[in-house]
Amino acid sequence: MTGSWPLDPVVVLGNGPVGQTAALLLARWGVPTVLLDQRPERDLVGSKAICQQRDALDVWHALGVPVADLGVTWTTARTFYRSAELFALTLPDPGRSPLPPFVNISQSHTEQLLDCAIAAQPLIDVRWGHRVETIGQDDSEVTVAGPGFELRTPYLLCCAGARSDELRAQLGVDLAGHSFDDRFLICDIRAELPGWATERRFYFDPDWNPGRQVLIHPCPDSTYRIDWQVPPDYDLDAEVSSGALDRRIRQIIGAQPYEVVWKSVYRFHTRCVDRMRIGRVLLAGDAAHLYAPFGARGLNSGVADAENAAWKIAWTGRGQAGEDLLDSYHAERHAAALENVAVTTATMDFLVPRSEAAARHRREVLTRAVTDPSAHPLVDSGRLAEPFWYVGSPLTTPDPTRPDACRPPRNTPVPPSPGVLVPDLPLSGGRSLRGLCREGPVVLAAPGAPATPSLGCDSPPARTLPMTSLSADLPALLGARDGEWWLIRPDAHIAAVIPALPSTTNLAASGETALADALRRSLGHHVARPVNGTDERIRQSAPAL
Repeated sequence: MTGSWPLDPVVVLGNGPVGQTAALLLARWGVPTVLLDQRPERDLVGSKAICQQRDALDVWHALGVPVADLGVTWTTARTFYRSAELFALTLPDPGRSPLPPFVNISQSHTEQLLDCAIAAQPLIDVRWGHRVETIGQDDSEVTVAGPGFELRTPYLLCCAGARSDELRAQLGVDLAGHSFDDRFLICDIRAELPGWATERRFYFDPDWNPGRQVLIHPCPDSTYRIDWQVPPDYDLDAEVSSGALDRRIRQIIGAQPYEVVWKSVYRFHTRCVDRMRIGRVLLAGDAAHLYAPFGARGLNSGVADAENAAWKIAWTGRGQAGEDLLDSYHAERHAAALENVAVTTATMDFLVPRSEAAARHRREVLTRAVTDPSAHPLVDSGRLAEPFWYVGSPLTTPDPTRPDACRPPRNTPVPPSPGVLVPDLPLSGGRSLRGLCREGPVVLAAPGAPATPSLGCDSPPARTLPMTSLSADLPALLGARDGEWWLIRPDAHIAAVIPALPSTTNLAASGETALADALRRSLGHHVARPVNGTDERIRQSAPAL
């Protein structure tokens, strides 16, 4: 995106990893930001959010932040019932990404890496010790104020975390949902545990935590994060003083020397706001939604919020988008949040049954799964984080000739189609397909498709690139048919697939019109005629599956 930002800086509230990511993404689009936080300085304590999924790593990689390089890579998720291993999942790669499916790294380390990138970015003004107490807005700007300061901004992106009740109340939004009575004890321990460094381990009802669960994650520097489900009346201080915490740890690691690096007790919540856009204010991360951590959907989802918000603020602020683009932030990310709520609620209902019937069902499933692989899909230890599909988004042009959009069984790659994040592929010069797509809207022309479609003078700008000029493998990776155009959004999601049409008939012009309409729709411009991939003549010309 070229040209200077025509407005005042955007204010990003909350200098945690979601706010840091949002500020860096806005700067990448040339948008200056003021990054506020009420704390006096960074508090680098505890592992907190440790498990970062490939698609969040990909966003940071595009920003030059080497989270993937410095975390512990794990590719296998093992699940046990008591002393029996039920199954081990090896995580798939839908493309040929250079990034691992997951890495584990403490949130504090991630924040330090993001701080280094921010320090090198002149468009980001970091201000610690700024507690925002009031938020007001009109049709043209938002005013944020606190002790000793007042700022006016065209847009406010609130990434202020779970403890944003007062701000949410001012904005008139409700964080509805459920809180779980059981607590979870978290300990970061440093120890040498051979063979455990590349695996996530989940235990149902182990002998050393009967009736409850334990989750073990490897972290850098021979550190392991252990989560125990504990009763609602659990007392950490009493367990430390009595020596029970040492015995609890020894039951897992044996006689190995160890050091407790950090410990805490958490109560988990599953909650979501009713609106993620309130006028010129957008809510992201824990300010908008809270999930139980099983499946690692918290920070990973917050990074996706940040990316979605950043490019839409940039395009809207420059007048290059339609009025509906900012509304689509709520439409897309609220749908993603509701999916995460449903997934994590189902997990917690399996982990912490709320009735004797549910508890009996869980015991029956786990007992059966020891010897019957057909029961494995019924065992819910947390469906691991995955990118949300924007299939139902107002920005997406559906393609009726491709498979229905539904979540496949776990450990199954996602077929490329409109609404789905494009699979990655290495390109020449050390670049990647997703990196290229994140430079702005792009049309990928399959073999046989015109490389320079006429989109009309009123159409938003977009690059058109032949697929085979990027990689001979790209058409097969996408499942592209000859003559198709694939429109990719600035966040690397597929916005539309326009089918092949003969160049010697009026259908060619219809195809270009459909592509131009899909491009306008992907940027929030109103499209008068129905756009569902093509009009009736184009649908009739599309090849059958």
